[in-house]
Amino acid sequence: MKRVAILGSTGTIGRNTLAVIAAHPEAFRVSALAAGANLPLIEEQVRAFKPGLVSLGKKEDAAALRTRLGRRGPRIVFGPEGAVEVGIAAGTDIVVSAITGISGLRPTLAAIRAGRRIALANKESMVVAGALLRREARVAGAEIVPVDSEHSGVFQCLAREKRKNVAKVILTASGGPFLKTPLREIPGKSVEEALAHPRWKMGRKVTIDSATMMNKGLELIEARWLFGLAPESLGILVHPQSIVHALVEMRDGSVIAQLSPTDMRIPIQYALTWPERLAPPLPPLDLADVGSLEFRRADERRFPLLRTAGWALREGESAPVALNAANEVAVEAFLAGRIGFGGIRTVVDETAAGHRTVPIRSLEDVFEADREARAAAYTILKRRC
Repeated sequence: MKRVAILGSTGTIGRNTLAVIAAHPEAFRVSALAAGANLPLIEEQVRAFKPGLVSLGKKEDAAALRTRLGRRGPRIVFGPEGAVEVGIAAGTDIVVSAITGISGLRPTLAAIRAGRRIALANKESMVVAGALLRREARVAGAEIVPVDSEHSGVFQCLAREKRKNVAKVILTASGGPFLKTPLREIPGKSVEEALAHPRWKMGRKVTIDSATMMNKGLELIEARWLFGLAPESLGILVHPQSIVHALVEMRDGSVIAQLSPTDMRIPIQYALTWPERLAPPLPPLDLADVGSLEFRRADERRFPLLRTAGWALREGESAPVALNAANEVAVEAFLAGRIGFGGIRTVVDETAAGHRTVPIRSLEDVFEADREARAAAYTILKRRC
């Protein structure tokens, strides 16, 4: 039986992970949970799965949970330090890293240094500190298994292949809610329209990233570090059905693809069980029922942030840190109604244009570059709001 800690248990990935664990009680047990501020849901999760350690974002929420659970409840901690404690909880075999944004970096790195298997859903950690995380994983003997459906697809396609035979890795993208929207209308789209994803049920920030396709830009950078690939060997195809999650082109012209239903429980379960597989969490894929699969090139006129992400991918070092920081600031402002949908691109592009790339050698370098980029993005916001 594997003991699992979840960083971000009340988010979409966290909830789906607990659904997988509940479906296989003979294989998994929850050791620790970290959540933000959803007190009713974390209480429900604690009562159902009985972890020994729980972390919440704020001290007052931790105190409230202690009161609700009483003396027989788990040890409860809070704040960034509490999330790190969950990442290194004693007896844990697998840590699901599903905190959104750069705030997931410290607990993810701590879990890696503790030699855990990391089921990685927090793409931002690999985006901003990919080289550092890979180096630490080698030293500690930690495994990093991707949870994102696209990276899980690549991981599965490459399982028995020598990297020298790989010519190109292609991630697929649904195209989000604005795939067929006239270009002139996209900048004025509302929060509600941007959150209406046609295929996936995700958190608000990730859903907005899908609408701008920044999620694919970040995933390209993540794939570079996860699989040790050169920027020029990475690409994107728009695939509205979201059935094919990744394709790997081999140097002999063969193309290997990974297909599965549009449901995050499948890649989550694989990350927990690899290299084994368990019974599926839903009915198998029926291609006759799907009927047809559509592919098209990603249009940078429709998704201009792909161009900016491409710059960060090629530039490396602190450029991806600046890209991620500016995007987090811009998406937060859009969701709060401070800027329009088109303003996300403005903030990200202007922050990137003013960024001076510096080497990333340590965690402190990452956070310093992040602070500078956020300050620049907030300055742009103040000027334009």
